Amino acid sequence: MTQMRKAAIYKLAAAAYEMELDVMGGILSQDEDGRWRVGNLDLSEWLARHAGEEVSIVLGATADERELRSRTCRTCGRDYVDMECPYCRANRIRLRGHS
Repeated sequence: MTQMRKAAIYKLAAAAYEMELDVMGGILSQDEDGRWRVGNLDLSEWLARHAGEEVSIVLGATADERELRSRTCRTCGRDYVDMECPYCRANRIRLRGHS
């Protein structure tokens, strides 16, 4: 199930990126000056751009071993392990005329 959790985290990050939100990805580390970095980007500078704003921060470790819980779709009643029911999503896309 680790791969499913990792895929769900990447899907969440992709959805945030599509909404034109700030998204960072990489290894979290602290340099010799005590500054936090994600990959090679300075986390302090990234956060400073949003000073004074109300924000929500989501942090997902892709090495997390917890299993994803299955959910039941409130529309079709099927069980699924994802951000949304894949069956209903495929039908929405098809009915809206997307390929």
